[in-house]
Amino acid sequence: MTQQLIRVGHSPDPDDAFMFHALANDKIPTGKYRFVHELQDIETLNRRAMNGELEVSAVSIHAYSYILDRYALLPTGSSMGDNYGPMIVASRPLAIEQLPDITIAVPGTMTTAFLTLSLLCDALGQRDKLKYEVLPFDAIIPAVAAGKFDAGLIIHEGQLTYQNQGLHLVVDLGVWWQQRTGLPLPLGGNVVRKDLGAETMQEESRLIRQSIRYGLEHRQEALAYALGYARDMEVDLADRFVGMYVNDWTLDYGERGRAAIRKLLDEGHRAGIIPNPVALEFVE
Repeated sequence: MTQQLIRVGHSPDPDDAFMFHALANDKIPTGKYRFVHELQDIETLNRRAMNGELEVSAVSIHAYSYILDRYALLPTGSSMGDNYGPMIVASRPLAIEQLPDITIAVPGTMTTAFLTLSLLCDALGQRDKLKYEVLPFDAIIPAVAAGKFDAGLIIHEGQLTYQNQGLHLVVDLGVWWQQRTGLPLPLGGNVVRKDLGAETMQEESRLIRQSIRYGLEHRQEALAYALGYARDMEVDLADRFVGMYVNDWTLDYGERGRAAIRKLLDEGHRAGIIPNPVALEFVE
């Protein structure tokens, strides 16, 4: 049987590795589909999605607002910051009100982290003063620790390790967002290209949910695989990180998760950051 090729883009991080372990290592039957995994940082995947390059991809929720014509959101695969999320850290104690006066290293302008930082500066009435420079996400903590930038916007496991470099937390954007809205911060999700057709889109959704469920039900096995992408994290720390971003939210956003996405993108549009209103389209 000739299998249909499905290229899946996701980050080379322990949470994504955990999520896709079953698909990547033939733990579940995939029928007429053959999955090829392409691992790249999230900002690169965001940019590729804008060109419609991959059949299935992880993207930032911010980036999703720009690819509505090509992709629909899968209900599975979300990374949800439930009272935690991307952080702004600095080499010295800083107040939130000082952020518009300094230069911040950021992991990409299409990331949800950057959108949330922009919303924070907008709430301060100083978004026009936001100064930033884009760096690879894993170069931000070393750059701030070396004094090359006043502060850095960190994602991924840096949220658990920044203190090892003597850095100070300025604000956890997931906490700031939840205090502001009462909702979790929807950071990333999986999208599927619409031109595959409804049947294939639904089947990809089913298989990815099955892969996530397999990881959750075979935690030690999936974690052992994920450790290969953990960038020298100890087992306990990697397990904690995976638990933050692969959980019940990841199996399905649910109504609260969907409300969180609508709120975030509506706020982005209201602030003039996202140019057009966003009508969410999920594969059910």
